[in-house]
Amino acid sequence: MKANGSQPAVRCQGLIKRYSDVTAVDGLDLEVRAGECFGLLGPNGAGKTTTVEILEGLTAADSGVVEVLGRSWGAGDDHALQERLGAQLQETQLAEKLTVEETLRLFRSFYTRGHEVDEVIRQVELEEKRASRVGKLSGGQKQRLAVACALVSDPELLFLDEPTTGLDPQARLKLWGIVENFRESGGTTLLTTHYMEEATRLCDRVAIMDHGKVIAMGTPADLIKSLGADQIVEFTAKGDLQESRFARLGGVSAVRQREGRISLTVSDIGAALPALLAEVKAQNAELVSLTTHQATLEDVFVSMTGRMLRDG
Repeated sequence: MKANGSQPAVRCQGLIKRYSDVTAVDGLDLEVRAGECFGLLGPNGAGKTTTVEILEGLTAADSGVVEVLGRSWGAGDDHALQERLGAQLQETQLAEKLTVEETLRLFRSFYTRGHEVDEVIRQVELEEKRASRVGKLSGGQKQRLAVACALVSDPELLFLDEPTTGLDPQARLKLWGIVENFRESGGTTLLTTHYMEEATRLCDRVAIMDHGKVIAMGTPADLIKSLGADQIVEFTAKGDLQESRFARLGGVSAVRQREGRISLTVSDIGAALPALLAEVKAQNAELVSLTTHQATLEDVFVSMTGRMLRDG
């Protein structure tokens, strides 16, 4: 049974969590709809993991309201709520001498209902590793096993905390497929990531977090559209450039400078590129490098904070 579409799968209001003099989560408001894949996107230290741990019932908030599948932690029915959740933690330590099958049978024994172990092994494509010990698995296989442990209870709501960090592209694609299949079956997913490609592909909506706050929320397409541009042009040049003069070029909607590179947010690249080259020449400078790319969620974050998503 999947989450009831008539109520949010997750809701929190005014969520605050402090560690000594550090505020990890700072008045967070969030709502995850039943049946969607929702992403928390942000750099390391943004408060993503702390938020998820509070929602999972692993960490107590200092203040605020938390409802998960219509229930609150500490209301006397925590075990019943845990039966409806699956969680893959940022760091999952599994017994290395157990086999894949033994590990999943152990996790399946924690729940009164759930999937057959054989079915979950097929879902995560670990059939050939069924009898392999956990310590012999590759990084990608261990991550798929960690997700399998979260899926074995047939959860309504799945928490995934940085599920593909450190994986090679092929392993990442395999995990993306698992998440997409879970969503297609009607499940709700809340995942954290600092990979913009991951959030764009998997998530119906994302909340961009920074310093414990949500600074933007919406569909990936709408957030990118909010930049008012389709392309980002980045260049470096020899010589003293007046950054403000590039803001007046046709087709340019914003200009930023970072670590010696100038970045232009561009709505009409056909008009902007010739004007850019002419302006560099007019300022008696020499172009050293120039790259262009489609606007992404990373560019949304940079436009709001002046920092990259991968900046700690």
